[in-house]
Amino acid sequence: MQESEGLKEPPLVVYKDDTSKSAANLSSSEDPSFGEVRKGANDADLSENSGCSATRHDADESGQKRHLEERLAVSRAKEESRADRVQLNKVVRSRSRIVDVKVKEMKDQVIRAKAYLNFTPSNSSSHMVKELKLRIKEVERAMSQSTKDSRLSRSSLQKMKGMEATLSKASRIYPDCAAMIRKLRAMTYNAEEQVRSQRNQETFLRALGGRTIPKGLHCLSMRLTAEYFALEPEEREFRFKHKLQNPHFYHFAVFSDNILACSVVVNSTISTAREPEKIVFHVVTDSLNLPAMSMWFLINPPSKATVHVESMDNFHWLTTKYNVTLQREGSIDPRYISELNHLRFYLPDVFPRLNKVVLLDHDVVVKRDITRLWRINTRGKVNGAVQTCTEGEPSFRRMDMFVNFTDPIIANKFDAKTCTWAFGMNIFDLAEWRRRNLTGVYHKYLHLGNKRPLWKEGSLPIGWLTFYKHTLALDKNWHVLGLGHDSNVRQEDIDQASVVHFDGIRKPWLDIGIERYKHLWRKHVKYEHPYLQQCNVHE
Repeated sequence: MQESEGLKEPPLVVYKDDTSKSAANLSSSEDPSFGEVRKGANDADLSENSGCSATRHDADESGQKRHLEERLAVSRAKEESRADRVQLNKVVRSRSRIVDVKVKEMKDQVIRAKAYLNFTPSNSSSHMVKELKLRIKEVERAMSQSTKDSRLSRSSLQKMKGMEATLSKASRIYPDCAAMIRKLRAMTYNAEEQVRSQRNQETFLRALGGRTIPKGLHCLSMRLTAEYFALEPEEREFRFKHKLQNPHFYHFAVFSDNILACSVVVNSTISTAREPEKIVFHVVTDSLNLPAMSMWFLINPPSKATVHVESMDNFHWLTTKYNVTLQREGSIDPRYISELNHLRFYLPDVFPRLNKVVLLDHDVVVKRDITRLWRINTRGKVNGAVQTCTEGEPSFRRMDMFVNFTDPIIANKFDAKTCTWAFGMNIFDLAEWRRRNLTGVYHKYLHLGNKRPLWKEGSLPIGWLTFYKHTLALDKNWHVLGLGHDSNVRQEDIDQASVVHFDGIRKPWLDIGIERYKHLWRKHVKYEHPYLQQCNVHE
């Protein structure tokens, strides 16, 4: 420490940025030749950078050209592929047309060969008969193969040539052209009769299939019938009988023999009503289904509304007052088998103390409160219904499609262009009905229709005649039709409808029902009910 006292600390020097310079900078400032060297280097760098930039620009242009060429090549390939497909489709269609033409020629050959066979005795075994039968088998086999493969083989053409040669020989053996013409005409007539018969049978069977009762519903009816007859007489009585003829309530009528369908109509109507306690349902059925129908509503009574079930066999006035039977004898149409179908024309007699009633078919579902119908002013009309004369709608009907306007009685009294309407949801002014005696009008046309063909079978055409000029057109949103035969009913129409109608053969309780609409019906079925479970009635 003592020795170090004589030593001095080196001075601390702090260089500022603007005054401090590196040795290189100092040397460069001192040497003038350094600036020239640096400038040359910078010029070299600039020229090198500009060369690289030009190279990159050329590369970019080259890449863009390659990309454009690739896109053009792909586009040309797509166009060529599209053209090839179009050409292939043309070739396929052309071949298909050729095959169709040849198949038709083969059918004609078979018909001609069979016509020649009809000229020969049934027990004949001549060489020509054997040859014709052989050629017929060969050509029919060739037709089947050509139809299946969609092409015409060489062997098929050879068989056609062979058949043509055989037919030429047969024409020389049987040269009577007039007889051949008569035979072909007879064969054509027989074929047309067979087609007509098959179509009639198909129509009948489809209609019958739409009106059959599934096994589960038949089981339900049997169980309910057995339970009904086990009840005591006083247990079979319905409550609130004092409401049945009270005109101050909302009265609905359903004429049906289908238990589950009736329950859906009742449940959907009550569930959408603002005042369900004022609703009275009159369910009319036949004597066969009365026990089951009564038992269902006895064990499943609506919470607030009134339901009454009765048999049409109790309407003795049908025979004493009108002396008619509602079932047409000998008819093959299922719509005439049920007497309930024509009971709608006797509503003033069914409800003698009521002034208004709404008639619902058993294949409808109520989506909105329809007690509002009672607030409509019918303006002296008897029947309030939705019209069906708008072309393009699923429910479109024209009067001359069902009524025979070639008959002078019809042509002189009715206009074929009159707008038609639908059954399914109708409000009837029974007081006006009685005043105009429309049941008598119905009887008049019923008797005339039994003597001559005035309309197609069913109750709708005679309804148009009975209520002609006595029908008030309701807004179409009250009643939307087509859910039993048309799968393209607009969803907007269904959403806005007060009542949807499964008219047609594809009922919602059948397997053939249109699946798109079944949920509207199923939501009102109590599938958890023990009887439905026991009878395997499920969604």
